[in-house]
Amino acid sequence: MDLAGAAALTGARLEGQSGWTFDRVVPVDQAGRGRLGFLGDRRYLKHLDSSSAEALLVSESLSASVRDRVPNLLIAGRPRLALAQLLNRLHPPEEAIPGIHPTAVLGKGARLGRDVRIDAYAVLEEDVEVGDRAHIGAHVSVGAGSRIGSGSRLHPHVVLYPRTRLGRRVVLHAGTVVGSDGFGFVMRKGAHEKVRQVGGCLIGDDVEMGAHCCVDRGSIGDTVIGAGTKTDNLVHVAHNVNVGDHSLLIAQVGISGSTTLGKGVVMAGQSGATGHLEIGDGARVAVQTGVIKDVPAGTSVVGFPGRPRAEFWKSMAAMRKLPALRERVRELEERLSALEREGRVMTGKEERP
Repeated sequence: MDLAGAAALTGARLEGQSGWTFDRVVPVDQAGRGRLGFLGDRRYLKHLDSSSAEALLVSESLSASVRDRVPNLLIAGRPRLALAQLLNRLHPPEEAIPGIHPTAVLGKGARLGRDVRIDAYAVLEEDVEVGDRAHIGAHVSVGAGSRIGSGSRLHPHVVLYPRTRLGRRVVLHAGTVVGSDGFGFVMRKGAHEKVRQVGGCLIGDDVEMGAHCCVDRGSIGDTVIGAGTKTDNLVHVAHNVNVGDHSLLIAQVGISGSTTLGKGVVMAGQSGATGHLEIGDGARVAVQTGVIKDVPAGTSVVGFPGRPRAEFWKSMAAMRKLPALRERVRELEERLSALEREGRVMTGKEERP
């Protein structure tokens, strides 16, 4: 691709040679001939000194800092979006060749759409339905009565428990488990008796889940992941949770049973929510935050227990003063003790001398 084509594709402003060509986009410190450097954050300006960059994809705010140092610039208002567009053009996904591997097992009544691919040792139990152009990876296990929407991709070792429903263009990365039993037990005669989990698990269109995620089926209702939601690796969604459309659940997020997330919620890495809560549309839950009460729509919460961002940072600022305050209190106590010894202040109920 040349820079003129890249500018046309992304809507970026071109400064420099329109015919300069490249076949990769790389970090700024790896840029050079035939490699377009990406600079979307001021923190990486320091790498420019050791770079051989001839061209950069750069944010509008950083363009002035590099204009005299790099001859060719693609200046984008949203550089990460421009990056995504370029990568899609330069590295298109491989087209799956339709076919069923001879080691795959198809149960009674399994129904396959057009141009489906099923790889080695995949198992589809009875009454499974697979939509057009779906790709079932090696060693995938699909439970009885499950439905997989058209254009979906299940990477190796994904497991769908019986009666799981996937929408269209769903992507599940390796090792993810959908529809497993929720964690339901009741104490009876000194032992934990299992509460059968008989609900469903519904995954909406265009959902993508990272590696080794777990989504439990509902206890008596359904667990629902809304359309367009994306999860990072190692995310756990418990039974009867409802995640709204276009939410983001980042690495090691855990959501307890029957909690509801609105649309566009973001839960950052290692954050969690207890059960039976409501987290409103557009809420933001910061890294390692523990949510133990409802979060209103549009609110950002931080810390444990999760509380509004301004309140959290105010309390943190106060905590930083605690060592000095402790020392001040110690000094005042020593001064007070000295005055008491001198008889210049009252002690207990004694009268002032």
